[in-house]
Amino acid sequence: MAHIEIFEGLEDAERRRLEARCRWQRYKSGEPILAHGSDSREVFFVARGAVNVVNVSLSGREVAFAAIGVGDCFGELSAIEGKPRSARVVASEDTLLAILPSEAFVELLQNRAGVTFRLLQRLTQMVRAGDLRIMELSTLAASDRVYAELLRMAEPDATVPGRWVVRPLPPLREIASRVSTTRETVARALGQLYRGDLVRRRGRVLYLSDRDRLEAYVDARRIEGP
Repeated sequence: MAHIEIFEGLEDAERRRLEARCRWQRYKSGEPILAHGSDSREVFFVARGAVNVVNVSLSGREVAFAAIGVGDCFGELSAIEGKPRSARVVASEDTLLAILPSEAFVELLQNRAGVTFRLLQRLTQMVRAGDLRIMELSTLAASDRVYAELLRMAEPDATVPGRWVVRPLPPLREIASRVSTTRETVARALGQLYRGDLVRRRGRVLYLSDRDRLEAYVDARRIEGP
């Protein structure tokens, strides 16, 4: 639990007590973790690997709401409000989870203001991210939504100052699910970036050659509309 973001500031002894109250579970890539509508109430902390939060639209298309990695958590809404799970969660790679009973999680929130405040910050970020995605669905063409998602996934390259990378690049179907489009559209959008020398790919790593230029393009498209 040492790297769980909302637990920053807790003393080591309290972290160890939380670890002792957790059930630890490994999941293979692609293995389901939570089902939509499930009555379970535990909170899940990602100790290793990553998961996708997904749902299925009325037309049958899978839509990804979020990708959750090491140090983050999911399942807190059902633990707090006592309602069924609002989405499905699937391991996107081999994953190790610490699973805390809802009673222990609620008790922690009631007694540790620092943890509660960091959780509120996380929930605020989720609301803002959701608002941005709704806006993009209304104002951006599908290929432009792909570019916006790549910018969100990119992180500074620790080995080369000023360079940004997406590591690892998710499968095209997963990117398509995140931005509500098709795998073929994602492939075409990436092809345009390759031809424009805006990105380079080596294995599962995507390098952004000119992040500022790509960001300026997406910002302009947000203003102009599809």
